[in-house]
Amino acid sequence: MYRPRTVHRILARFSGTPTGRVWPRSFADRLTHPVPGSAAVLRLMRERGNRPTGLIAGRVPVVEQAVPPVLPGQAAVTWVGHATCLVQLGGRVVLTDPVFADRIPGTPRRYTPPGVAWAALPPIDAVVISHNHFDHLDEPTVRRLPRDTPVLVPAGLAWWFQARGFRRVIELDWWESATVAGVRFDFTPAHHWSRRGLFDTCQSLWGGWLMTATGTPAHRVFFAGDSAYGPAFAEIGARFPGIDVALLPVGAFRPRWFMKPLHMDPAEAVRACGDLGADRMVTIHWGTFALSAEPVLAPVELARKAWAEAGRPAGTLWDLAVGESRLLTSPTTPR
Repeated sequence: MYRPRTVHRILARFSGTPTGRVWPRSFADRLTHPVPGSAAVLRLMRERGNRPTGLIAGRVPVVEQAVPPVLPGQAAVTWVGHATCLVQLGGRVVLTDPVFADRIPGTPRRYTPPGVAWAALPPIDAVVISHNHFDHLDEPTVRRLPRDTPVLVPAGLAWWFQARGFRRVIELDWWESATVAGVRFDFTPAHHWSRRGLFDTCQSLWGGWLMTATGTPAHRVFFAGDSAYGPAFAEIGARFPGIDVALLPVGAFRPRWFMKPLHMDPAEAVRACGDLGADRMVTIHWGTFALSAEPVLAPVELARKAWAEAGRPAGTLWDLAVGESRLLTSPTTPR
């Protein structure tokens, strides 16, 4: 059952249940652009700006591969679909924004299956959530996780997991960090917003996750979640030099009149990768759900074009197929 954070806190107070850290009622002061209003959303729907042009079925590459074993000293990224990835580093497995459901509210059925079947997942050591939009936080998927799974979430979102029985929820503000199972997690700013219902706009925060293995070698992986382009990427890169791989969204970017303050386009994602100082980029947030107006393959095709125009080696753009994995054997720079 959905209920806003304020209602949960009232019920918890009456029942004597601990509510954890106290956050402001709203994080709207962190917005870098106003939240889309009803008039803009109605225009988007009227113009079918939330549906891709061209054919969909069978166009997104999907591979059937087992999740690779990762040896000591290696790291790996597997693209499950949309913003869901398996990140293996420091001998641990991290699951990002898990969405394995066949459909999410407000969209048609997903047009590519998850690249890794739920039953084929390795044991998950931690889950990171970037924000609470339905394509990044899926309740049917979350309910499949063991309740003792460590979950790292933005400020104001721990209650949602605690209300569903999760016992190890870590809630962070921007630039705060926590170490779980030998991996350090830093929560970073993003140019986005949050809302899950009619009355909870910006009641929880939104952001990205910088994951660093604390052993040797200290691989460093950045997961952006959702973000428009902005100066935060350069600040993240300055604070955390030597990012080996950046998982950056390249889809849901048209029409630009609506999407520009919410999502990067592929060229902006390539620019963000440069701002981060990351050697490699994984293209995510495309090829799974019908969320926007660009042709289905445009995100990855335009990312390849922008990557080449930036003079970056083709092999360092990890334009993975759904289900594909890529191994990293050594960090970019010692830390």
